[in-house]
Amino acid sequence: MIWALLILPASLGLFCLLSRSSNLCRYLLVISALCHSTMVLILACHREQTISSQWIGLDDAGLLFLAITSLLFLGAAVYTFGYLKAEGDSPIKDIEEHFFFKNSHNAVFVGCMLFFLATMTLVTVSRHLGLMWVAIEATTLSSAPLIYYHRHHRSLEAVWKYILICSVGIALAMLGNFFIVVAGTHIEGAGPLLALDDLIGHASSLNPTWMKAAFVLCLVGYGTKMGLAPMHNWLPDAHSEAPSSISALLSGALLNCAFLVLLRIHTVMITAGLGDTSRMLFVLLGLISLGFAAVFIIGQKDFKRMLAYSSVEHMGIIALGLGIGGMGITGSLFHAVNHSLIKGMLFMTAGNIMAAYQTKTIADVKGLMYTRPFTAMLWLAGAMAIVGMPPFGIFLSELTILGAMLDTGRFFVAGAYLLALGIIFAALTAKVLPMIFSPPTDPLQTTPDENNAKKLSLKKEPVWSIAPLAFFGFLSFVLGIYMPPWLSGLLDGVSRSLGGQ
Repeated sequence: MIWALLILPASLGLFCLLSRSSNLCRYLLVISALCHSTMVLILACHREQTISSQWIGLDDAGLLFLAITSLLFLGAAVYTFGYLKAEGDSPIKDIEEHFFFKNSHNAVFVGCMLFFLATMTLVTVSRHLGLMWVAIEATTLSSAPLIYYHRHHRSLEAVWKYILICSVGIALAMLGNFFIVVAGTHIEGAGPLLALDDLIGHASSLNPTWMKAAFVLCLVGYGTKMGLAPMHNWLPDAHSEAPSSISALLSGALLNCAFLVLLRIHTVMITAGLGDTSRMLFVLLGLISLGFAAVFIIGQKDFKRMLAYSSVEHMGIIALGLGIGGMGITGSLFHAVNHSLIKGMLFMTAGNIMAAYQTKTIADVKGLMYTRPFTAMLWLAGAMAIVGMPPFGIFLSELTILGAMLDTGRFFVAGAYLLALGIIFAALTAKVLPMIFSPPTDPLQTTPDENNAKKLSLKKEPVWSIAPLAFFGFLSFVLGIYMPPWLSGLLDGVSRSLGGQ
């Protein structure tokens, strides 16, 4: 079944690239996403039948992030189905500089989306640090054409920055892998150690100096892909220029993949008795990320970039929870689940707003409640959730992490955490609420006449642009008041492997 999860999207992605049929590819995208989610569900119900080898296997952490990725991709696929149909094949007028450009071919876009799903799946099922490195690099290569879907100079700049920065990061991570191998070279009969089970089995014999150096390199390398500050520079441009469903996948699924690799290496560090070093670095980068996000969200004028900096904030919270340990680990994992759901919802809602108002500027969006009521409710609910208001799941996970800080006597860290969250809460709500409740301006009267025909067709809010978003918001709401036993079991299993509670 695990091999089917990899082969299905990869083979259908290749078929899309060869077929060049836009309509067929759009249907294949949804079918593939549906089949992938069904297989993940079956796998979760029959885990005793899954294979487990030195290279491929599925433990609690892998299953948790595989399930998040598959669910988010299914929602993004449904949204993309309608989005590609609405975009059409004709030249499009740029909403910022008003020049005309053509999008990439739909077959290429869908093919790369399916390759992206296959590579993210490979990250979650890998049991070997070398294979994880290959899979993370493959996510960069498969997602780069998606960011460059709109063929204009801003997209080109964003994808160039994405490839360059992430390639530097992944090169450092490779050096970290080399250092891990060196840390185990003195162990007689062990051979090169990169398989997780072997590393954990020989953890007490690993050279601590080489392992600490390896962890620093891996943290900087994979932390770049995860969007931790100050290595986050690719993230605002890529999230801003990519189509909204791709921004949702980048924020809600790709960042988790990099986090999962760091989680694996952190497990080895704890088993080797070096957990204090990795925990201290996670706390440090978590606080730096929260500080960067708070500063940049205050002055943000572009609502997609605002969501990108919000991703930096939440990656910081996840790193912070992991570094605090204890209940903080459970809070961190639960936060990753909720962040994926809400950020997927918010980015695709931002796509609806851009389609209606033809702008990404916060000040140019007014009266959303009157012009697009369903989108407005989703935008409001998503904003409430992402700033940590009850009863959404993010409130619960942030509270759990705060409780872990107080339990362990980290009062300074708790104070900085609350200060950053307070600043972000005030800044984000001050930007979102006027977009929804201020007096409306008719978007059809305030934009160039050439775009009127297209906006008239988008005036009604189609089901594909609302249903998956509402479903994600509903799930996060439910998780705020009820924890399903299977999810609780997964979180506890991962937390116990890291010495949590």
